[in-house]
Amino acid sequence: MRGFLTVVLLMFSNIFMTLAWYGHLRIASMPRFAKIGVFGFILISWGIAFFEYCIQVPANRLGFSENGGPFSMWQLKVIQEAISLSVFTVLAIFLLGAGEIKWNYIVSFALIVSAVYFAFMK
Repeated sequence: MRGFLTVVLLMFSNIFMTLAWYGHLRIASMPRFAKIGVFGFILISWGIAFFEYCIQVPANRLGFSENGGPFSMWQLKVIQEAISLSVFTVLAIFLLGAGEIKWNYIVSFALIVSAVYFAFMK
């Protein structure tokens, strides 16, 4: 159950992370936000990232093997990267308007997912 909860929390934290890192690229073109400079977007991103950390830190503590969780630190990192790319892909397509997914993006994604497999190999 700790492993499942860790993955779910990492998924939610990555939603905030993606919005903090890439959301400003989309909203900068909206008239309401057109006059906000880089420093303003940094502050907005930090504000969003605060919530990401409020979820991500407990997720990693819950999932870490030395705290009773099922994952090593290496496994947590690889899981987080795969989740990050998955969340980014969904948000980029449906919310951020990042354009079409090309074949090389799919291959890149498959290689990262295969990293999860190798991270869990005995």
